[in-house]
Amino acid sequence: MQPGISPNDHHRHRSPTLEDMEGSDDDRKQGGSSASSNAASNGRRHKTGDGYVPLLVINALCLFIGSVSSSLLAKYYFIHHGSSRWVSTWVQSAGFPLLFPAIYVPYFLNRTQRRPFAHFTPKLLVMSVFVGLMLGINNLLFSWGTSYLPVSTSSLVLSTQLVFNLILSALIVKQKITFSNLNCVILLTLSSVLLALGSSHDRPPGLTRAKYFIGFFSTIGAGLLFALYLPVMEKIYKKVYCYAMVIEMQLVMEITATALATAGMAADGGFAEMRREGERVFDKGVRVYYATVAMTVVCWQMCFMGTAGMVFMTSSLTGGICMTALLAMNVVGGVVVYGDDFGGVKIVSTVLCLWGFCSYVYGMHMMNAKRQETDNKPSVTTTATPSTGNGPDQAMEMASLVPAPAPPDVASDAV
Repeated sequence: MQPGISPNDHHRHRSPTLEDMEGSDDDRKQGGSSASSNAASNGRRHKTGDGYVPLLVINALCLFIGSVSSSLLAKYYFIHHGSSRWVSTWVQSAGFPLLFPAIYVPYFLNRTQRRPFAHFTPKLLVMSVFVGLMLGINNLLFSWGTSYLPVSTSSLVLSTQLVFNLILSALIVKQKITFSNLNCVILLTLSSVLLALGSSHDRPPGLTRAKYFIGFFSTIGAGLLFALYLPVMEKIYKKVYCYAMVIEMQLVMEITATALATAGMAADGGFAEMRREGERVFDKGVRVYYATVAMTVVCWQMCFMGTAGMVFMTSSLTGGICMTALLAMNVVGGVVVYGDDFGGVKIVSTVLCLWGFCSYVYGMHMMNAKRQETDNKPSVTTTATPSTGNGPDQAMEMASLVPAPAPPDVASDAV
Protein backbone atom coordinates (compact mmCIF):
# COMPACT_ATOMS: atom_id res chain seq x y z
CA MET A 1 0.00 0.00 0.00
CA GLN A 2 1.30 3.47 -0.84
CA PRO A 3 2.19 5.81 2.10
CA GLY A 4 -0.36 8.46 2.86
CA ILE A 5 -3.28 6.64 1.27
CA SER A 6 -5.99 5.21 3.47
CA PRO A 7 -7.25 1.70 2.84
CA ASN A 8 -10.57 2.98 1.56
CA ASP A 9 -8.95 5.45 -0.83
CA HIS A 10 -6.62 2.73 -2.02
CA HIS A 11 -9.54 0.49 -2.94
CA ARG A 12 -11.49 3.28 -4.58
CA HIS A 13 -8.78 4.64 -6.89
CA ARG A 14 -6.61 1.68 -7.87
CA SER A 15 -6.99 -0.26 -11.11
CA PRO A 16 -7.64 -4.00 -11.10
CA THR A 17 -4.48 -6.00 -10.39
CA LEU A 18 -3.50 -9.65 -10.12
CA GLU A 19 -4.54 -9.46 -6.46
CA ASP A 20 -8.06 -8.60 -7.62
CA MET A 21 -8.09 -11.67 -9.82
CA GLU A 22 -6.94 -13.80 -6.91
CA GLY A 23 -9.26 -12.43 -4.28
CA SER A 24 -8.41 -12.41 -0.56
CA ASP A 25 -8.64 -14.82 2.32
CA ASP A 26 -11.40 -12.68 3.83
CA ASP A 27 -13.53 -13.35 0.75
CA ARG A 28 -13.07 -17.08 1.26
CA LYS A 29 -14.14 -16.89 4.92
CA GLN A 30 -17.67 -16.16 3.75
CA GLY A 31 -17.92 -19.83 2.83
CA GLY A 32 -16.85 -22.11 0.02
CA SER A 33 -20.27 -22.15 -1.64
CA SER A 34 -20.63 -18.37 -1.75
CA ALA A 35 -17.11 -17.98 -3.12
CA SER A 36 -17.83 -20.58 -5.74
CA SER A 37 -21.07 -18.89 -6.78
CA ASN A 38 -19.23 -15.57 -7.20
CA ALA A 39 -16.32 -17.07 -9.13
CA ALA A 40 -17.95 -16.89 -12.53
CA SER A 41 -19.22 -13.32 -12.10
CA ASN A 42 -15.84 -12.21 -10.78
CA GLY A 43 -14.17 -13.78 -13.81
CA ARG A 44 -16.47 -11.87 -16.17
CA ARG A 45 -15.82 -8.61 -14.35
CA HIS A 46 -12.06 -9.01 -14.40
CA LYS A 47 -12.12 -9.46 -18.17
CA THR A 48 -12.93 -5.75 -18.33
CA GLY A 49 -10.11 -4.78 -15.94
CA ASP A 50 -6.72 -3.39 -16.85
CA GLY A 51 -4.97 -6.61 -15.86
CA TYR A 52 -6.97 -8.98 -18.07
CA VAL A 53 -5.68 -8.13 -21.53
CA PRO A 54 -1.95 -8.07 -20.59
CA LEU A 55 -2.31 -11.43 -18.83
CA LEU A 56 -4.15 -12.85 -21.83
CA VAL A 57 -1.42 -11.61 -24.19
CA ILE A 58 1.29 -13.13 -21.99
CA ASN A 59 -0.45 -16.51 -22.04
CA ALA A 60 -0.94 -16.34 -25.81
CA LEU A 61 2.75 -15.54 -26.34
CA CYS A 62 3.79 -18.40 -24.05
CA LEU A 63 1.55 -20.74 -26.03
CA PHE A 64 2.92 -19.55 -29.38
CA ILE A 65 6.62 -19.64 -28.46
CA GLY A 66 6.35 -22.83 -26.43
CA SER A 67 4.36 -24.79 -29.04
CA VAL A 68 6.53 -23.98 -32.05
CA SER A 69 9.86 -24.24 -30.21
CA SER A 70 9.07 -27.48 -28.38
CA SER A 71 7.96 -29.19 -31.60
CA LEU A 72 11.16 -28.24 -33.42
CA LEU A 73 13.39 -29.13 -30.46
CA ALA A 74 11.74 -32.55 -30.10
CA LYS A 75 12.47 -33.27 -33.75
CA TYR A 76 16.05 -31.97 -33.33
CA TYR A 77 16.56 -34.44 -30.49
CA PHE A 78 15.50 -37.42 -32.61
CA ILE A 79 17.32 -36.27 -35.76
CA HIS A 80 20.64 -36.20 -33.94
CA HIS A 81 20.22 -39.79 -32.75
CA GLY A 82 18.37 -39.17 -29.54
CA SER A 83 16.18 -42.24 -29.28
CA SER A 84 14.64 -42.40 -25.80
CA ARG A 85 10.94 -41.76 -25.95
CA TRP A 86 10.85 -41.74 -22.15
CA VAL A 87 13.30 -38.83 -22.12
CA SER A 88 11.17 -37.04 -24.71
CA THR A 89 8.12 -37.71 -22.52
CA TRP A 90 9.85 -36.64 -19.31
CA VAL A 91 10.99 -33.24 -20.59
CA GLN A 92 7.41 -32.27 -21.46
CA SER A 93 6.41 -31.96 -17.80
CA ALA A 94 9.72 -31.75 -15.91
CA GLY A 95 9.63 -27.95 -15.98
CA PHE A 96 7.19 -27.77 -13.06
CA PRO A 97 9.81 -26.23 -10.70
CA LEU A 98 9.60 -23.10 -12.85
CA LEU A 99 6.09 -22.58 -11.46
CA PHE A 100 7.20 -22.26 -7.83
CA PRO A 101 8.36 -18.61 -8.14
CA ALA A 102 5.05 -17.65 -9.79
CA ILE A 103 3.19 -19.24 -6.87
CA TYR A 104 5.23 -18.10 -3.87
CA VAL A 105 7.09 -14.91 -4.82
CA PRO A 106 3.96 -12.67 -5.05
CA TYR A 107 2.90 -13.81 -1.57
CA PHE A 108 6.30 -13.24 0.07
CA LEU A 109 6.58 -9.82 -1.62
CA ASN A 110 3.13 -8.92 -0.27
CA ARG A 111 1.72 -8.53 -3.76
CA THR A 112 -1.26 -10.64 -2.75
CA GLN A 113 -3.00 -11.51 0.51
CA ARG A 114 -3.91 -14.98 -0.69
CA ARG A 115 -1.78 -17.77 0.73
CA PRO A 116 -0.47 -20.30 -1.81
CA PHE A 117 -2.75 -23.32 -2.11
CA ALA A 118 -5.42 -21.63 0.03
CA HIS A 119 -8.69 -23.56 -0.33
CA PHE A 120 -7.03 -26.15 -2.57
CA THR A 121 -9.51 -28.84 -1.57
CA PRO A 122 -8.85 -32.61 -1.56
CA LYS A 123 -11.37 -32.96 -4.40
CA LEU A 124 -9.46 -30.45 -6.50
CA LEU A 125 -6.23 -32.28 -5.68
CA VAL A 126 -7.67 -35.63 -6.82
CA MET A 127 -8.95 -34.09 -10.06
CA SER A 128 -5.56 -32.48 -10.71
CA VAL A 129 -3.77 -35.80 -10.18
CA PHE A 130 -6.20 -37.59 -12.52
CA VAL A 131 -5.73 -35.00 -15.26
CA GLY A 132 -1.98 -35.18 -14.66
CA LEU A 133 -2.00 -38.92 -15.38
CA MET A 134 -3.96 -38.27 -18.55
CA LEU A 135 -1.44 -35.61 -19.50
CA GLY A 136 1.45 -38.00 -18.90
CA ILE A 137 -0.07 -40.60 -21.26
CA ASN A 138 -0.67 -37.87 -23.83
CA ASN A 139 2.99 -36.84 -23.59
CA LEU A 140 4.13 -40.40 -24.25
CA LEU A 141 1.89 -40.75 -27.30
CA PHE A 142 3.12 -37.42 -28.62
CA SER A 143 6.73 -38.57 -28.21
CA TRP A 144 6.07 -41.74 -30.19
CA GLY A 145 4.39 -39.75 -32.95
CA THR A 146 7.16 -37.15 -33.15
CA SER A 147 9.89 -39.78 -33.27
CA TYR A 148 8.37 -41.54 -36.29
CA LEU A 149 6.77 -38.71 -38.29
CA PRO A 150 8.13 -35.55 -39.93
CA VAL A 151 7.24 -32.39 -37.99
CA SER A 152 4.99 -31.17 -40.79
CA THR A 153 3.07 -34.46 -40.95
CA SER A 154 2.65 -34.80 -37.18
CA SER A 155 1.52 -31.17 -36.93
CA LEU A 156 -1.12 -31.60 -39.60
CA VAL A 157 -2.35 -34.87 -38.09
CA LEU A 158 -2.69 -33.12 -34.73
CA SER A 159 -5.16 -30.76 -36.37
CA THR A 160 -7.75 -33.50 -35.76
CA GLN A 161 -7.68 -32.56 -32.08
CA LEU A 162 -9.92 -29.60 -32.91
CA VAL A 163 -12.58 -31.97 -34.24
CA PHE A 164 -12.44 -33.96 -31.02
CA ASN A 165 -12.30 -30.75 -29.01
CA LEU A 166 -15.52 -29.39 -30.52
CA ILE A 167 -17.41 -32.65 -29.98
CA LEU A 168 -16.17 -33.13 -26.42
CA SER A 169 -16.75 -29.47 -25.55
CA ALA A 170 -20.35 -29.81 -26.68
CA LEU A 171 -20.78 -32.92 -24.52
CA ILE A 172 -18.82 -31.86 -21.43
CA VAL A 173 -19.25 -28.08 -21.14
CA LYS A 174 -22.31 -27.67 -23.40
CA GLN A 175 -20.45 -25.67 -26.05
CA LYS A 176 -22.91 -24.28 -28.59
CA ILE A 177 -22.30 -25.64 -32.09
CA THR A 178 -22.60 -22.98 -34.80
CA PHE A 179 -22.15 -22.90 -38.56
CA SER A 180 -18.59 -21.60 -38.19
CA ASN A 181 -17.80 -24.45 -35.79
CA LEU A 182 -19.13 -27.09 -38.16
CA ASN A 183 -17.46 -25.53 -41.18
CA CYS A 184 -14.14 -25.53 -39.35
CA VAL A 185 -14.58 -29.17 -38.30
CA ILE A 186 -15.44 -30.30 -41.83
CA LEU A 187 -12.48 -28.55 -43.40
CA LEU A 188 -10.02 -29.84 -40.82
CA THR A 189 -11.39 -33.36 -41.17
CA LEU A 190 -10.90 -33.23 -44.93
CA SER A 191 -7.40 -31.91 -44.36
CA SER A 192 -6.45 -34.81 -42.08
CA VAL A 193 -8.07 -37.50 -44.28
CA LEU A 194 -6.29 -36.17 -47.34
CA LEU A 195 -3.01 -36.20 -45.44
CA ALA A 196 -3.51 -39.77 -44.23
CA LEU A 197 -4.26 -41.03 -47.76
CA GLY A 198 -1.45 -39.25 -49.51
CA SER A 199 1.51 -39.00 -47.12
CA SER A 200 2.53 -42.65 -46.58
CA HIS A 201 5.46 -42.04 -48.95
CA ASP A 202 6.71 -39.33 -46.58
CA ARG A 203 8.43 -41.78 -44.24
CA PRO A 204 12.00 -40.91 -43.14
CA PRO A 205 14.74 -43.19 -44.54
CA GLY A 206 14.88 -46.59 -42.82
CA LEU A 207 11.48 -46.25 -41.19
CA THR A 208 9.26 -49.27 -41.75
CA ARG A 209 5.63 -48.99 -42.79
CA ALA A 210 4.54 -50.48 -39.45
CA LYS A 211 6.46 -47.90 -37.40
CA TYR A 212 5.18 -45.11 -39.60
CA PHE A 213 1.58 -46.04 -38.88
CA ILE A 214 2.40 -46.51 -35.18
CA GLY A 215 3.58 -42.91 -35.18
CA PHE A 216 0.55 -41.81 -37.16
CA PHE A 217 -2.00 -43.38 -34.83
CA SER A 218 -0.01 -42.37 -31.72
CA THR A 219 -0.33 -38.78 -32.91
CA ILE A 220 -4.06 -39.26 -33.44
CA GLY A 221 -4.32 -40.62 -29.88
CA ALA A 222 -2.35 -37.67 -28.53
CA GLY A 223 -4.73 -35.30 -30.29
CA LEU A 224 -7.75 -37.10 -28.85
CA LEU A 225 -6.41 -37.03 -25.29
CA PHE A 226 -5.43 -33.39 -25.55
CA ALA A 227 -8.87 -32.55 -26.93
CA LEU A 228 -10.37 -34.28 -23.88
CA TYR A 229 -7.95 -32.48 -21.58
CA LEU A 230 -9.15 -29.02 -22.68
CA PRO A 231 -12.91 -29.27 -21.88
CA VAL A 232 -12.19 -31.29 -18.73
CA MET A 233 -9.95 -28.45 -17.53
CA GLU A 234 -12.58 -25.87 -18.45
CA LYS A 235 -15.13 -27.74 -16.35
CA ILE A 236 -12.72 -27.96 -13.42
CA TYR A 237 -11.87 -24.26 -13.73
CA LYS A 238 -15.48 -23.46 -12.89
CA LYS A 239 -14.52 -24.41 -9.33
CA VAL A 240 -11.42 -22.21 -9.39
CA TYR A 241 -11.42 -18.77 -7.80
CA CYS A 242 -8.43 -17.14 -9.46
CA TYR A 243 -5.56 -17.39 -11.92
CA ALA A 244 -3.17 -18.24 -9.07
CA MET A 245 -5.10 -21.48 -8.51
CA VAL A 246 -4.69 -22.29 -12.20
CA ILE A 247 -0.92 -22.18 -11.72
CA GLU A 248 -1.20 -24.35 -8.60
CA MET A 249 -3.31 -26.91 -10.42
CA GLN A 250 -0.82 -26.92 -13.27
CA LEU A 251 1.95 -27.62 -10.77
CA VAL A 252 0.14 -30.65 -9.34
CA MET A 253 -0.71 -31.99 -12.81
CA GLU A 254 2.84 -31.69 -14.08
CA ILE A 255 4.30 -33.27 -10.94
CA THR A 256 1.97 -36.24 -11.56
CA ALA A 257 2.90 -36.46 -15.25
CA THR A 258 6.59 -36.22 -14.36
CA ALA A 259 6.21 -38.98 -11.77
CA LEU A 260 4.63 -41.22 -14.43
CA ALA A 261 7.45 -40.51 -16.89
CA THR A 262 10.08 -40.98 -14.16
CA ALA A 263 8.61 -44.35 -13.22
CA GLY A 264 8.70 -45.40 -16.86
CA MET A 265 12.29 -44.24 -17.23
CA ALA A 266 13.38 -46.06 -14.07
CA ALA A 267 11.66 -49.29 -15.10
CA ASP A 268 13.11 -49.13 -18.62
CA GLY A 269 16.61 -48.01 -17.62
CA GLY A 270 15.94 -44.56 -19.01
CA PHE A 271 18.28 -42.62 -16.72
CA ALA A 272 21.30 -44.76 -17.58
CA GLU A 273 20.27 -44.54 -21.22
CA MET A 274 20.05 -40.75 -20.92
CA ARG A 275 23.65 -40.58 -19.63
CA ARG A 276 24.93 -42.96 -22.32
CA GLU A 277 22.95 -41.17 -25.00
CA GLY A 278 24.44 -37.79 -24.12
CA GLU A 279 28.02 -39.11 -23.96
CA ARG A 280 28.13 -41.57 -26.87
CA VAL A 281 25.07 -41.42 -29.11
CA PHE A 282 24.00 -37.80 -29.55
CA ASP A 283 26.19 -36.58 -32.41
CA LYS A 284 26.34 -32.94 -31.27
CA GLY A 285 28.13 -33.66 -28.00
CA VAL A 286 27.23 -33.74 -24.31
CA ARG A 287 26.83 -29.99 -23.85
CA VAL A 288 24.48 -29.59 -26.78
CA TYR A 289 22.55 -32.66 -25.60
CA TYR A 290 21.83 -31.29 -22.14
CA ALA A 291 21.25 -27.81 -23.53
CA THR A 292 18.65 -29.30 -25.88
CA VAL A 293 17.00 -31.13 -22.98
CA ALA A 294 16.96 -27.97 -20.82
CA MET A 295 15.57 -25.77 -23.59
CA THR A 296 12.91 -28.35 -24.37
CA VAL A 297 11.85 -28.44 -20.70
CA VAL A 298 11.43 -24.65 -20.65
CA CYS A 299 9.56 -24.52 -23.97
CA TRP A 300 7.11 -27.26 -22.96
CA GLN A 301 6.46 -25.47 -19.67
CA MET A 302 5.62 -22.29 -21.58
CA CYS A 303 3.33 -24.23 -23.91
CA PHE A 304 1.32 -25.97 -21.18
CA MET A 305 1.05 -22.91 -18.96
CA GLY A 306 -0.04 -20.80 -21.92
CA THR A 307 -2.67 -23.39 -22.82
CA ALA A 308 -4.00 -23.52 -19.26
CA GLY A 309 -4.18 -19.74 -19.12
CA MET A 310 -6.04 -19.50 -22.42
CA VAL A 311 -8.59 -22.10 -21.32
CA PHE A 312 -9.13 -20.34 -17.98
CA MET A 313 -9.41 -16.84 -19.45
CA THR A 314 -11.45 -17.77 -22.55
CA SER A 315 -12.67 -21.34 -23.17
CA SER A 316 -11.48 -24.80 -24.11
CA LEU A 317 -12.58 -24.33 -27.72
CA THR A 318 -10.62 -21.09 -28.00
CA GLY A 319 -7.59 -22.90 -26.63
CA GLY A 320 -8.04 -25.63 -29.23
CA ILE A 321 -8.47 -23.07 -32.00
CA CYS A 322 -5.24 -21.33 -30.99
CA MET A 323 -3.37 -24.64 -30.95
CA THR A 324 -4.68 -25.44 -34.42
CA ALA A 325 -3.61 -22.03 -35.70
CA LEU A 326 -0.08 -22.78 -34.52
CA LEU A 327 0.03 -26.01 -36.53
CA ALA A 328 0.60 -24.02 -39.70
CA MET A 329 3.62 -22.40 -38.05
CA ASN A 330 4.92 -25.85 -37.06
CA VAL A 331 4.52 -27.03 -40.65
CA VAL A 332 6.45 -24.04 -41.95
CA GLY A 333 9.08 -24.52 -39.25
CA GLY A 334 9.53 -28.19 -40.16
CA VAL A 335 9.98 -27.34 -43.82
CA VAL A 336 12.35 -24.40 -43.23
CA VAL A 337 14.48 -25.87 -40.44
CA TYR A 338 14.59 -29.56 -41.33
CA GLY A 339 13.76 -29.60 -45.02
CA ASP A 340 10.64 -31.76 -44.62
CA ASP A 341 8.87 -32.57 -47.85
CA PHE A 342 6.07 -30.14 -48.62
CA GLY A 343 4.42 -31.49 -51.73
CA GLY A 344 0.97 -30.97 -53.15
CA VAL A 345 -0.85 -33.04 -50.53
CA LYS A 346 0.54 -31.05 -47.62
CA ILE A 347 -0.08 -27.76 -49.42
CA VAL A 348 -3.75 -28.61 -49.91
CA SER A 349 -4.01 -29.91 -46.33
CA THR A 350 -2.46 -26.72 -44.96
CA VAL A 351 -4.77 -24.54 -47.05
CA LEU A 352 -7.81 -26.44 -45.77
CA CYS A 353 -6.54 -26.15 -42.19
CA LEU A 354 -6.04 -22.38 -42.49
CA TRP A 355 -9.36 -22.00 -44.30
CA GLY A 356 -11.19 -23.75 -41.49
CA PHE A 357 -9.49 -21.63 -38.84
CA CYS A 358 -10.12 -18.36 -40.68
CA SER A 359 -13.78 -19.21 -41.20
CA TYR A 360 -14.14 -19.85 -37.49
CA VAL A 361 -12.47 -16.55 -36.56
CA TYR A 362 -14.63 -14.67 -39.06
CA GLY A 363 -17.77 -16.26 -37.66
CA MET A 364 -16.79 -15.28 -34.13
CA HIS A 365 -16.00 -11.74 -35.32
CA MET A 366 -19.45 -11.35 -36.87
CA MET A 367 -21.16 -12.72 -33.76
CA ASN A 368 -19.14 -10.34 -31.61
CA ALA A 369 -20.08 -7.40 -33.82
CA LYS A 370 -23.78 -8.26 -33.50
CA ARG A 371 -23.40 -8.62 -29.76
CA GLN A 372 -21.75 -5.21 -29.43
CA GLU A 373 -24.45 -3.64 -31.60
CA THR A 374 -27.11 -5.14 -29.35
CA ASP A 375 -25.31 -4.01 -26.19
CA ASN A 376 -25.07 -0.44 -27.48
CA LYS A 377 -28.85 -0.20 -27.96
CA PRO A 378 -30.84 1.27 -25.05
CA SER A 379 -32.42 -1.48 -23.04
CA VAL A 380 -34.32 -1.97 -19.80
CA THR A 381 -31.99 -2.88 -16.95
CA THR A 382 -32.68 -6.35 -15.62
CA THR A 383 -31.20 -8.41 -12.85
CA ALA A 384 -28.77 -10.93 -14.34
CA THR A 385 -28.84 -14.48 -13.10
CA PRO A 386 -25.36 -15.58 -11.99
CA SER A 387 -23.80 -17.96 -14.49
CA THR A 388 -22.52 -21.30 -13.29
CA GLY A 389 -20.69 -22.20 -16.43
CA ASN A 390 -20.53 -21.93 -20.15
CA GLY A 391 -23.99 -21.21 -21.50
CA PRO A 392 -25.01 -20.08 -24.98
CA ASP A 393 -23.16 -16.80 -24.52
CA GLN A 394 -19.95 -18.74 -24.24
CA ALA A 395 -20.35 -19.79 -27.88
CA MET A 396 -18.76 -16.43 -28.57
CA GLU A 397 -15.62 -17.32 -26.66
CA MET A 398 -13.48 -15.32 -29.07
CA ALA A 399 -15.51 -12.29 -28.06
CA SER A 400 -13.93 -12.47 -24.63
CA LEU A 401 -10.76 -11.14 -26.21
CA VAL A 402 -12.55 -7.81 -26.73
CA PRO A 403 -13.05 -5.84 -23.49
CA ALA A 404 -16.69 -5.09 -22.70
CA PRO A 405 -17.89 -1.78 -21.18
CA ALA A 406 -16.65 -1.68 -17.60
CA PRO A 407 -19.37 -1.87 -14.93
CA PRO A 408 -19.60 0.56 -12.02
CA ASP A 409 -17.80 -0.08 -8.74
CA VAL A 410 -18.82 -3.42 -7.33
CA ALA A 411 -18.93 -4.77 -3.85
CA SER A 412 -16.00 -7.11 -4.31
CA ASP A 413 -13.64 -4.68 -2.57
CA ALA A 414 -15.96 -4.26 0.37
CA VAL A 415 -15.18 -6.22 3.53
